[in-house]
Amino acid sequence: MADNQNTPLLKLSDINYDELSPMMRQYYDIKKDLPEAIVFYRLGDFYEMFFDDAIYVSRLLELALTRRDCGNNMRAPMCGVPFHSYQSYAQKLISSGLKVAICEQLEDPALTKGLVKRGIVNILTPGTATDFMGGEGDKDNNYLMSIYCIGSQFGIAAADISTGDFDATQLTFEANGEHLMNLIGRYRPSEILYNPAFESTPEYEVIRQGFTTSFTKRSDRSFDGDTVKKHKYVMQDIDKFYDPSMLLSACGAIAQYAEETKTGRVMYLNTVKCFVMSDTMELDYSTRTNLELTATIRSKSKRGSLLWAIDRTKTAMGGRLLRKWIEEPLVVTSLINSRLDAVEEAYDKYMARQEMIEALSGLYDIERLSGKVSLGSCNARDLISLRNSLAKIPFLIECSSQFKKGIFKQINKDLDPLQDIYELIDSGISEECPLTLKDGDIIKRGYSEECDELYEIATNAKQYILQLENSEKEKTGIKTLKISYNKVFGYYIEVPRSQADNVPDNYIRKQTLANNERYITPEIKVLEDKIVNASSKRVALEYELFNEIRIKVAAASERLFRTARAVALIDVISSLAQLASDENYCRPVVDNSEIIEIEAGRHPVVEKTLNDAAGFISNDTSLDENRRLMVLTGPNMAGKSTYMRQVAIITLMAQIGSFVPAKSARIGLVDHIFTRIGASDDISMGQSTFMVEMREVSYILKNATRRSLLLLDEVGRGTSTYDGLSIAWAVIEYIMDPNILYSRTIFATHYHELNQLSRICRGVFNNHVDVKENKDGVVFLHKIVDGGTSDSYGIEVARLAGVPNDVLLRSKSILGELERIGNFKVVGSTKVEDGVLMPSSDAMPGQESIFNPGNVVYRKEDKLRSAIRDVDITRITPLEAMNILYELVKITGEEDNGEN
Repeated sequence: MADNQNTPLLKLSDINYDELSPMMRQYYDIKKDLPEAIVFYRLGDFYEMFFDDAIYVSRLLELALTRRDCGNNMRAPMCGVPFHSYQSYAQKLISSGLKVAICEQLEDPALTKGLVKRGIVNILTPGTATDFMGGEGDKDNNYLMSIYCIGSQFGIAAADISTGDFDATQLTFEANGEHLMNLIGRYRPSEILYNPAFESTPEYEVIRQGFTTSFTKRSDRSFDGDTVKKHKYVMQDIDKFYDPSMLLSACGAIAQYAEETKTGRVMYLNTVKCFVMSDTMELDYSTRTNLELTATIRSKSKRGSLLWAIDRTKTAMGGRLLRKWIEEPLVVTSLINSRLDAVEEAYDKYMARQEMIEALSGLYDIERLSGKVSLGSCNARDLISLRNSLAKIPFLIECSSQFKKGIFKQINKDLDPLQDIYELIDSGISEECPLTLKDGDIIKRGYSEECDELYEIATNAKQYILQLENSEKEKTGIKTLKISYNKVFGYYIEVPRSQADNVPDNYIRKQTLANNERYITPEIKVLEDKIVNASSKRVALEYELFNEIRIKVAAASERLFRTARAVALIDVISSLAQLASDENYCRPVVDNSEIIEIEAGRHPVVEKTLNDAAGFISNDTSLDENRRLMVLTGPNMAGKSTYMRQVAIITLMAQIGSFVPAKSARIGLVDHIFTRIGASDDISMGQSTFMVEMREVSYILKNATRRSLLLLDEVGRGTSTYDGLSIAWAVIEYIMDPNILYSRTIFATHYHELNQLSRICRGVFNNHVDVKENKDGVVFLHKIVDGGTSDSYGIEVARLAGVPNDVLLRSKSILGELERIGNFKVVGSTKVEDGVLMPSSDAMPGQESIFNPGNVVYRKEDKLRSAIRDVDITRITPLEAMNILYELVKITGEEDNGEN
């Protein structure tokens, strides 16, 4: 019940340490070292929060705020959560960017006199939290990133503490800021560690505003590359860097932070994969967003993204790996084809594939469960989940052995049956174990004789007492002897006074009553000790045995992680094969040519959304040496953007090693996919739509290569017509210069003048989206055909969008007049001739023309308006008014007769 006292709430800064109670002093000593964290302080069955933490958390989590005596008649604000269900509360705090320090009782209160010793056993932060992971459905990585900055150079590391993934690189060349943004977009870290120098870079503020992540500033001492050397981390491919010092510093920050938050070294976080940006296809943030690879633009949800459309994985491990493949397409044909060979074999062997998919069903997250075991944060149910998953591995190995091609060779080599680990857990952990470790009943009967004996004593105490009572009756011959219990003596033997002379010499008298004598014996005290302490001893022994099992399992963590990654590969390969089978995808030819040839290509997301493959209009694409840049024209809503995204997605899918939605496809290796699709203001950064567009175009032109694929949609539309047309024209010429870029490009535009470039610029050709005109308007056929078009059908699009009919009629009239006029200039969207506005003369129904009335072209001020304007109504006489009105009628008659 909440405390309704009206006294002010105490804050930690308000209290005098010397006046605190012993328990509150203990809390204060722990909290002062963790000022930035919410301390979950264990008290019995609850984690309590006090002072400032309690005030803040009670509001954030809507918990009852109470008070607790803290010494010298002071009462500290307090709120709490049950210790057995703290995860959901802690997760909400972490999701808000906070840190939670778990302060646990380090001694058994029942066996301790005075204040129980407490200490921090875990610090949960957005980037290091592992307590909430390891189930079946978590298909997202949780990356902690570190950025070490010196000037405009960066060392970058990213680690998922829950899975052991650890990557690192450094950026010591031009355009570092843009590549840093791309890396953050790739990893989507939950938390970023950075050194103070990073705050002075222009990238710092952009990243803080552009990404929803938690930021933790660390001192330069935390970025110590010697940490990695001291712990002998395996640095794969570090020889790619001449001087990897910045990379090592970034890795050192993650290693140290993980050690601090986990209160010890994370032993399985011992291998760092060093990479350079060119190792995989670099996808900039704009391209990831525009192509909706893992989340949609509007809702930011997985549903509607490419990942959603193609994800058929059965395990969390496989889901994370598929996401990683999409985020990091390959750029080496041999590696791509190794994946494609495996997918093709799984595609061809239907029955074997179905068996393999069945073996994956119900498999828990071995990777994250292994991480929790190694960190010592697992419970008995986690081990049971791990055991149940390991039980499926032998059958999975049998299924996988039927496949020999591509990366299946490595998969079959890495799969370990882990039979010893399965048997250890199966023999030691009870199937019906509770959620918490201190409740007992976690060790299976038969694993430990001592544990079994204590269990029997604790559960059959009455039977043991009865057996001892019958034994004593037989020994003494006293049939009325009985064994009883009270809190003063514990268990004792009670004998009638008339039988007192018959008791043995080893009976020790404890109490004399009117009719009875009470005795104790060494045997009964031994039994009492066993009975009274059996439960607590059993719980302590079971916890000790559990830790022994956990340590043995943790010792096999390297084997567990290797097998988990092989399982993830099997899951991705089999799911891509199943996808290809279900959706009629084809194997692409991926080679080192510069050809992109797609027959009857389809957009996988749109096709799935339509839920009717026959309803999607497929299209061909042909880009080669002579057809290098497609100028794509056609109306809005006709499918230009969908077509462009479709080509990019098919290319990307081919380079992750997937079959593609097409009748056939040949993909000459693409090193980058760049997109400039859609328009939006960046209000937070004070940038207009046109500025955002030009920044994206600038980035593309600076970073594209001959092997890149460029998708540019309506470049130049954000400014005046002539400015936009000239920019678009110049961009095409720049791209098509063989000495500069000569990239494969699709350039969608409403500037029909650009169709002329096909006659004067090598490699440029024209395509348009076909439209069928009829008496009711137009029908968009969504088919890409040869040649350009000179009509954007904007008014028809407006009609489809529901613009009022009066507006449509008026716009058609104006359009017809503008098209009729031959010699006009264009100023923005206003057309003039000889310095005079030349609009249509037809007014909307029910509205007079805002231009010259009477269908007269407005070239000079008319007589009627002039006559009215010159009248001073404050001075004219009635006679003069009649004369003026007569003149106005006369003028009107002249204009009606067509006179000027």
